[in-house]
Amino acid sequence: VSYLTAVLHPCLQVVNYAPFTLLPSAVPRALFEQAYAVQQDFNLLVDAISQNKEFLEKTLASTIKVDDFTARLFRIYMQVLEEGLAQTVFLGINRSDYMFDCGVDGTAALRQIEINTIAASFGGLTSRTADVHRLVLKVLGKTEEASRLLPNNPAKGLALGIAKAWELYGSQRAVVMFLVEDVQRNIFDQRCVEIELWNRNIRVVRKRFRDVFEQGSLDASRRLFIAEQTFGVFFFPPGVVAPLLPQNWEARLLLERSRAVKCPDIATQLAGTKKVQQELSRPGTLEKLLPGHPEASARIRATFAGLYSLDEGEEGDRIAATAIADPDRFVLKPQREGGGNNLYGEELKEVLEKIKDSPERTSYILMDKIKPQPALNYLLRAHSPLQMSECISELGIFGVYVRQGRELVLNQAAGHLLRTKAIEHADGGVAAGVAVLDTPYLV
Repeated sequence: VSYLTAVLHPCLQVVNYAPFTLLPSAVPRALFEQAYAVQQDFNLLVDAISQNKEFLEKTLASTIKVDDFTARLFRIYMQVLEEGLAQTVFLGINRSDYMFDCGVDGTAALRQIEINTIAASFGGLTSRTADVHRLVLKVLGKTEEASRLLPNNPAKGLALGIAKAWELYGSQRAVVMFLVEDVQRNIFDQRCVEIELWNRNIRVVRKRFRDVFEQGSLDASRRLFIAEQTFGVFFFPPGVVAPLLPQNWEARLLLERSRAVKCPDIATQLAGTKKVQQELSRPGTLEKLLPGHPEASARIRATFAGLYSLDEGEEGDRIAATAIADPDRFVLKPQREGGGNNLYGEELKEVLEKIKDSPERTSYILMDKIKPQPALNYLLRAHSPLQMSECISELGIFGVYVRQGRELVLNQAAGHLLRTKAIEHADGGVAAGVAVLDTPYLV
């Protein structure tokens, strides 16, 4: 279990093991099963949002005025819609993340942190983590406990979705492209999915946005070529930094204009913004997006924590004042996926006091702070001392779906991820150097 990281110089690469817990962590079985049961509903919801121009336009209207990254994505989205979509096969790979909120009576409840439609990382490494913990338990003489650890292979499930999209694209000569950066810290996580595709005799290449900008072209039917290779599926591996350079935005536009399958396409990436997540919590919104699926809407809503708008107006003014008066109740979230961006406590208060009378506050949402019950474990990191820590865990469920035209041809949960961190860290995941990989031990 390892990842690649560049040290001192891009040409000098060092392999470290990925951080992990010494022992698997206890997870309530009922909440684990609830998270799996609702994943297909979330897949259905993300797909519905990605097809609803009116909802995205209305929901993100205030955000795109103050958040340049979201605004750039939205401009590409609108430009491609005006030109007319060439893409007919759509692939979604997401991960819905949860924590176990401990009530005053000690009862735990499943509460969604976020749904990631582009930053759904660690499907590869977590496919290996259960084997590590199974071995540790056997070494400790806990053979029976080792046998209870669930099999888990998200890499295979994610590759299944990519392979299905590639098949429906309809060209045996088409190649799958992983869009990557010059230096990849999480390369082995990505390689696990690549290997699954190679095992299905699907050719995979790795290219940068710069390669697409400099060498990419569309033919009359909007097939995308690079160096005479035609590409059927583009996969944005988790952890790829947002494409902020002008040439990278041009490359993204070229990709979106092509008929190739993008994972995610712009619409699906916009569906994963925090503002959309906040809007979904409003009464009646789920039912409008999922007509004819009242049970799915109820299952989804049962996982929601309190989410609040900071849009300009009386409601936003009231919510901002409440958060400033009692900042420990809330989390302030910008429109970004992945850990390390959220604000808590005094930092939350300081930022809100600064922007409370500015349109800038609409680039954030506010969420109730979830309070899980800590447990003891050892966190193993390269070059760090080993010590017992009070820890909290976050459960992620991977989902994959494929739609051809209006027909959903694949919709399933694809595995799980457990990440654990010491309680002194309010925010941040594995890539941020805070959380470590873990395995659920169901109780």
